[in-house]
Amino acid sequence: MNYREAVSKVIEEKREKLIAVSDELWGYAETGFVEFQSAELLCRALEEEGFEVEKGVADIETAFVGSYGSGGPVIAVLGEFDALSGLSQAGGETSYNPLQPGGSGHGCGHNLLGTGALAAAIAIRDHLKENNLEGTVRYYGCPGEEIGSGKTFMVRAGLFDDVDFAVCWHPWSRHAVWSMASLACYEVSFRFKGKSAHAADSPHLGRSALDAVELMNVGVNYLREHVIPEARMHYAVTNTGGVSPNVVQDRADVLYFVRAPRVAQAEEIYQRVCDVARGAALMTGTKVEIDFASAASDILPNNTLESVMYDNFTALGVPEYDEQDYNFAKAIRATLDEADKRKDVLANKELAGKDLADVIDPFIPSNGVMPGTSDVGDVSWVVPTVQALVGCEPIGTPLHTWQIVSTGKTSVGHKGMLHAGKVMAATAIEVLHNPELLEKAKAELIEQRNGEEYICPIPPEIKKYKLQTV
Repeated sequence: MNYREAVSKVIEEKREKLIAVSDELWGYAETGFVEFQSAELLCRALEEEGFEVEKGVADIETAFVGSYGSGGPVIAVLGEFDALSGLSQAGGETSYNPLQPGGSGHGCGHNLLGTGALAAAIAIRDHLKENNLEGTVRYYGCPGEEIGSGKTFMVRAGLFDDVDFAVCWHPWSRHAVWSMASLACYEVSFRFKGKSAHAADSPHLGRSALDAVELMNVGVNYLREHVIPEARMHYAVTNTGGVSPNVVQDRADVLYFVRAPRVAQAEEIYQRVCDVARGAALMTGTKVEIDFASAASDILPNNTLESVMYDNFTALGVPEYDEQDYNFAKAIRATLDEADKRKDVLANKELAGKDLADVIDPFIPSNGVMPGTSDVGDVSWVVPTVQALVGCEPIGTPLHTWQIVSTGKTSVGHKGMLHAGKVMAATAIEVLHNPELLEKAKAELIEQRNGEEYICPIPPEIKKYKLQTV
């Protein structure tokens, strides 16, 4: 039995237990940094499998690390388990049906992500144990990927300092090996304080914080012309100061995301946005508090590890679906608009006319920049990191939607989750047995940094993510 067959056997033997964990996470649907039940469930599962678990790492209550083995190489398997607010949805249904109006749901499939990573960690552990090998596998329980960049705090705390390489994955509507950079991102609230007054009787005595927010947003819109075209600046007014037009609003807040291809570029644009905010405060006679929430670095692709993962993915193939899976996928796709349906076909023409992906995308090394952000980026700056994308939803299904929540509790999602565990474990084991691959991956990381050292984008005075409130 070769290592891929052995990995598959271990994960299939744990199939029912892993599906139960995933479904329980799906039911908790806890958002970033309050994933208390979810973290406890995963810690308990790791302990049952013989891992030593350290809880509350990096001063984050829901962050943890489960370790098995000793010595090197040290393999990190990254797990996420946070949900999204406002996406409550019944599982396995093909029409919108929230379980709790306004409640949370796993609209990015992180119940599958965290459990697929658990499957990989268990399979790597079995390989180390059965072959009496030196090496350590660690499951990193990473909270707050959707908000707050939990991994960035964990990297800053030194939790990856002795790691040799990291493997991870994400649920997707296609099968592929990730080989793209991403945008670095700063998440910052600007809180304006003015002076209230009667808007008709004595407006001259007031100083409107809401005016300051509006002027800041106008200023940032003008700034867009004068930053690199790849940059993104978007915002949400999180506090308008009230609902009474006849009161000059003395408080108003706006939350910004500032993104750019490299973290140094994001930092430079962020400082300019701060200047715009200060200018808005000067124009309105208000004061502004700049409340830095979190940040994440750009992802550095590692083609060496990606090639290894692609070979293993190709050898393992793709999940096998049955008639029930295809019927469910067809019904979900009927709820999508035509632009969504075309998206994946434009990326891979072999998917035309299909409801579930049955091929692996061709591997294209360093294939551009994804116009989004992941805190995997900070891990990729300090250790060689590789990521699989495994089909867990019908072709074209957009992330952060009720359709993803529904699919996350079906056999379509479960099959992709288990397959992701196999791909990650097989990749890690091949690198484990080929030290020259690891050295090549580490040399590539140094080259990718292009002379830059990793600097955590979260200022040292920010000790933990502060949940954003109105």
